[in-house]
Amino acid sequence: MTDDRRSYQPSSCRVAGAFVAGVAAIALALSGAAQAQEEAAPGEPTFETTYGEMTFPESFPDGTSISITQWSHFVPRYDEWFRQYAERWGEAHNVDVTVNMINIADLASTLSASVSAGEGATLFEMVAPPTAFIDGLQPLDDVNEAAMAAFGGDPVGTCERSSYLPAKDMWYGFCHGWVPDPGDYRRSLWADAGYPDGPETYADLLDGGSKIFEETGIPVAVGLSPEIDSEFWARALIWSHGGSIQDEDGNVVFDSPEVLEAVRFLKQLFDNAMTPEVFAWNAASNNQTFIGGQASYIQNSISFYRSAQESAPEVAADTGFRPGLKGPRGDVKMPAHVWFIYTMPSYVTDEDKIRAAKKFMLDLESNYALASFYAKFYNFPAYPSRSPDLFAEDGWLADDPWGAEPRDKLSLLRTADEWTAWLGYPGYANPAISEVYQSHLVSSMMADVARGVKSPEEALEDTTAEIKAIFAKWRERGFVGSGGGE
Repeated sequence: MTDDRRSYQPSSCRVAGAFVAGVAAIALALSGAAQAQEEAAPGEPTFETTYGEMTFPESFPDGTSISITQWSHFVPRYDEWFRQYAERWGEAHNVDVTVNMINIADLASTLSASVSAGEGATLFEMVAPPTAFIDGLQPLDDVNEAAMAAFGGDPVGTCERSSYLPAKDMWYGFCHGWVPDPGDYRRSLWADAGYPDGPETYADLLDGGSKIFEETGIPVAVGLSPEIDSEFWARALIWSHGGSIQDEDGNVVFDSPEVLEAVRFLKQLFDNAMTPEVFAWNAASNNQTFIGGQASYIQNSISFYRSAQESAPEVAADTGFRPGLKGPRGDVKMPAHVWFIYTMPSYVTDEDKIRAAKKFMLDLESNYALASFYAKFYNFPAYPSRSPDLFAEDGWLADDPWGAEPRDKLSLLRTADEWTAWLGYPGYANPAISEVYQSHLVSSMMADVARGVKSPEEALEDTTAEIKAIFAKWRERGFVGSGGGE
């Protein structure tokens, strides 16, 4: 008997119809997202002439100019908005504003070179406390006091502790914003491993991450190399185990049972759920690995998620977020991913330039709803009152106009200030803390243990000695708060 069945060949009409339907669906979705963004967008910026006890002219003298060097934002939409905002601010104030955006890795060296040369930008926006440059920076006490008076009290802790140095009683920077750093996981992988809501504790990360790795080959993707994400992963692990580099008074307390416990945990995690690629990672590696579908868990800001929404929507849909992981005694502490800290070098001496730059900083904070919105909620304000829609119960994080699915996927970030720390936690950032961070001592210690080069005990002892030497140097110069035990 002959088989009269024929393979199905869609007609050109059917193909064309399906294509048109697909395009129409995409267009409808984009149209809906655009409408949601338009409806949620803040109003036009406003520029005040008085902040606390600081008053400014509506227009500056002819010839006034300021230049700003800052990093190329991880969310490109923000840079587009910022350039337009800076141009508009300049036109409104008769100020020529130049914005130079550079790679985040070049910020410290660019500021250092400018301070050494005695010339350069009016303002530098740094992403970590620039305490090592404090001798070459102007005090910004007046700007911070004006902001506190105008915006409702102290800035959030992670900003205050990252721009004020008690040992010198000086505000060396104006921190206008910060970035939460949640835990990020693949929902389907963790559900299959028995954790439908993702890992809640570091013990869960080890157990579930090991199961996922054994069954799928997909690792926990946290860095162990000399770069920003590896440093912050190590600090979150240590803090959540109850340890820290210094105490609140600036005394080194690194060689503790809690830090040793965290280092031993890292060794277990690496041996059971990680791969050696993490020893050579850069700041983009965990993002790329997660977006490529080859990570079960990372620790990172939401910039990777915004990228995934466009380049890998199936991964974005499968992404879940955690407010950090609980340590063995229930502690949860995550770092801010970056800070937005404006500094003004001492070589800036023109009074009109100085006043214009100070007004620019205060006006930006005053209009921070716009900054938060066009950063797609990557930027959080130093003063929450300046972006109320971000934190409202039914606000932007609860109903994301930038297309999160479900719309409340980012709502956990409303409480980020409660579980966010800073580089000097529980004390203040200081030059010693900054040097430890920039020297990558902590991530290198973790890598040595993971590789088996040193035992946890040896690595902790050696790293503590290096940290104490750095603190002693800066304490002798008067940059670290007083305290015994060094």
